[in-house]
Amino acid sequence: MTRTDVLIVGAGPTGLVMALWLTRQGVNVRIIDKSEVKASTSRAMAIHARTLELYGQLDLADEVVANGHKIAATNVWAGGVHRARIPFGDMGAGLTPYPFIHIYPQDRHERLLEARLNAMGVHVERNRELIESQEQESYITARLRDTTKPETDPEGEETCEASFIVGCDGAHSAVRQTCEIGFEGATYSQLFYVADVEGSGSGLNGQAHLSLNGAQFFLLMAYDKDRHARLNGAVDQSSLTKDISDLTLEDVAPDCGKAVGIHIDKVNWFSTYHVHHRVAESFRCGRAFLVGDAAHIHSPVGGQGMNTGIGDAINLSWKLAAVLQGQANMSLLDSYEVERRAFAVLLVNTTDAAFNAIASGGYLSSFIRTLFIPYVAPILARFNLVRQRVFRGVSQIMLNYRDSMLSTGLTGIVQGGDRVPWAPVGDLDNFESLKEITWQVHVYGDVKDELEEWCQSKKVPLHVFPWHEKYQSVGLGKDAAYLIRPDSYVAVAESSGLPDRYNQYLNDNGVRLG
Repeated sequence: MTRTDVLIVGAGPTGLVMALWLTRQGVNVRIIDKSEVKASTSRAMAIHARTLELYGQLDLADEVVANGHKIAATNVWAGGVHRARIPFGDMGAGLTPYPFIHIYPQDRHERLLEARLNAMGVHVERNRELIESQEQESYITARLRDTTKPETDPEGEETCEASFIVGCDGAHSAVRQTCEIGFEGATYSQLFYVADVEGSGSGLNGQAHLSLNGAQFFLLMAYDKDRHARLNGAVDQSSLTKDISDLTLEDVAPDCGKAVGIHIDKVNWFSTYHVHHRVAESFRCGRAFLVGDAAHIHSPVGGQGMNTGIGDAINLSWKLAAVLQGQANMSLLDSYEVERRAFAVLLVNTTDAAFNAIASGGYLSSFIRTLFIPYVAPILARFNLVRQRVFRGVSQIMLNYRDSMLSTGLTGIVQGGDRVPWAPVGDLDNFESLKEITWQVHVYGDVKDELEEWCQSKKVPLHVFPWHEKYQSVGLGKDAAYLIRPDSYVAVAESSGLPDRYNQYLNDNGVRLG
């Protein structure tokens, strides 16, 4: 029998992030994965601004940005003819320290995360799979199996006792299955494909290229400035004459290079897959939790999947740490499903609608492919308001928890549940303090004596920012006090600048500070 605070099943990006954030907060973790080695290929490419902001809490953001690639523009092709160039650049300028579309392939990303985890003294245990788990009164017992040994070998099994178990183990999650949680949804009829390619030609210019040709479409996403790119697309499976296992890139997209003005010299990796759109009936079953693809899967439109899973992990990790360290009641964990499942349902619905709008065979889809995207979208993209609105959605900086039991108050236009707005003034950046995984208070303007005393008594960091018109422009209230959660979302927005409501909030939510 082994013992740990949190057993994490699955060592993809969500599992690794879960382990990193928990370890950083002093929680003992054990992370297992049934695969033998780390992935050398991957589908996920984009790391969005909100993820990079949160990566500041472990000093990961700068390294990800330095080793990734910014997409300057997307080119739209129709029938092999270049129709438009939609510039991205810093389309989110003024909204976030990371106002760009950033590409960092998942295999490199996982290597970075695992190296950081190893440096903290935690290592992924590979060739380990979950057979079953059972909840006891105050812990979980999980039966694990060494996949390198025969199933009949009794030495190939062990029992692990943990306070909590977290399923980060993908669409076929063993944790979800042992908890008997439903996973309703459907499968897209199209066959998706993905390939890593090297090539030459004017199209391999470090930008993205969207090709629309009848019902066929694909996206070529560069991940360096000249030769390398990731190709993602979908085809009607009924038009194929080979078995799926025998397909090559030439079979599913024979003219893809010509369609975007490039010559493909080498295909380093190719795979086909079907995409589902599903959401788990529950993200929690007692002491078991589902995170990432184990809880929700959807169309790859917008590159939201991996980033959403990482958001799940960070949301859950500070709550688990608080409960394990006696700083909160178990009831705090109820907020995980409330906050993250609502977003997952919205995401599945919107990406499903977006994919169907492009890929289905109706008149509306034909209009979107042949007219709207090649001709109307580039005109709309010239307007800064449109560009920023799109960026806010794709980057996930619009995501809020306003309907959560952990959110209350409204000051300026910022209310409980909102992400703290980014508002740098000269050398003073209000995001610097958010790199700490801790409760804290922000005041923009003058601070009340009573609030200072409250922060001292509760050992809560207080950050005071001299009033500037910049704060008003992003919706912050003068002399107001914002109690901020460890994941940098506003818990309480208090216009009076006094701490009275904070005490009520902590009591209502079973949180203990100080």
